[in-house]
Amino acid sequence: MKKIDNSVKITGIIVIGIIILALIGLIFFNSLSPNNTISSNGYSTVKVLPDFVSIYFNVQTYGATSSEASDENAEIVEKMKTSLKKEGFTESEIQTLGFNIYPEYDYKTGSNIIKRYVASHSIKIEIPADEIEKASKVIDIGVGAGAGISYINFEIGDNNQKIYKIHAIKEATEDAKAKAQALAEGVGKNLGNLVSVSSSDFSYYPRTLYSISENGV
Repeated sequence: MKKIDNSVKITGIIVIGIIILALIGLIFFNSLSPNNTISSNGYSTVKVLPDFVSIYFNVQTYGATSSEASDENAEIVEKMKTSLKKEGFTESEIQTLGFNIYPEYDYKTGSNIIKRYVASHSIKIEIPADEIEKASKVIDIGVGAGAGISYINFEIGDNNQKIYKIHAIKEATEDAKAKAQALAEGVGKNLGNLVSVSSSDFSYYPRTLYSISENGV
C-alpha cells in the first residue's frame, strides 16, 4: 500500500436516489376508466455530505495449527487496539465485524491435505466527518500493526437516512405531479383526481474509496 499524507479529504458526496411512481388520473366526463388515466414517473436524487468515514480493516494470519494462526491474529489486533486507544478511541468504537478460522488445503497433491490454517478478523473504525484528519493516523496504526485495509466508506447515519428519504420522496412526488400536469396540458385536458401512488425502494449507496494515492484523496 502506498504511503499517504495527513490530508485525507472528503472529495465525494453521498448520493441518495429514490424513484416514486405516481399514477395520476385524468377525469373525462367523470369517468375513471383506464382509457382516461395517465401515469407519470417522478425521480429524486439527494446529494449530501457524509456523517462519518468508516475504515474497514482485515487482519489475516496463518499458522501450522488453528491456535497458532489465532494467537498471531490476536497479537496484531491487540497491538492495533492499544495504539488506537492511545489516540483516544474507545473499545466500543473499535468494532469487530467478524472472526473466522478455517483450514487451507493443498489440492495440488491430489488429496485433501491441510496446508495451513487461516485466521481472519474484520474490524471497523468509524470517524466523524468533522474529524476526518484522524483517518490518516488510523490507517497508519492499522497498517503498522499488520492489518490490511479492505475498503473505506463515506457513510450517513440511520437517522439522517430517514430524513433524506422523506425529502427525496417529496421531491419525487412533486416531479411526478409536474410531469402529469404537462402531459394533461399537452392533450388539452385538465389534471383530474389522483388514482394511485406507488413508491420504489429507497436506495442509499455509500461512497467507497477503493484506493489511496500518494497525494491523498
